[in-house]
Amino acid sequence: MLRPLVLTGGPAVGKSTCARLLAEALPRAAVVDADDVRQLVVAGAAAPWQGHEGQVQHALGAQNAAGLARGLHGAGFAVVVADVVTPATAAVYRVGLPGCLLVHLRISQAGARRRAATRTVHLTDAEFVLLHDWQAADPPRADVVLDVDGLSLAEQVAEVRRLWEAAGDGQGAAVGSSR
Repeated sequence: MLRPLVLTGGPAVGKSTCARLLAEALPRAAVVDADDVRQLVVAGAAAPWQGHEGQVQHALGAQNAAGLARGLHGAGFAVVVADVVTPATAAVYRVGLPGCLLVHLRISQAGARRRAATRTVHLTDAEFVLLHDWQAADPPRADVVLDVDGLSLAEQVAEVRRLWEAAGDGQGAAVGSSR
């Protein structure tokens, strides 16, 4: 059984798309997009950059995403979580989703802008830059940092799949950085 996989990185790095493609290639798999979990708050929602309340809600989203992923994994599903993980929420995932493999997909802002031009972006330009800079300046302690600049989506998915399979069930050695 593959250990739970948590994909992080700035906007337009391909977290959600990569997660979905990885899961679709398996016989029994689920994707937990932490943004979808956070959108369950319909009144009083605050983004992580909106002060203390935003940080509390960001952590709560990670806690609930981890719980959902843990339940699915416990039922025998391979699980991929997509989230913009901070050092604080990395700790939430480590506790709430024991044995998870945290992969930080790293991309330059120029590369992220190229990718964003091919899809609908739900962020303002200022939010896009803020999230990208946030991930670059204060990345979470990841098991693997994968530089995806210059990789096609297919190459990115293949490399993440290789890393995930190499990590096994979480009982072996750490995987390390790639690229």
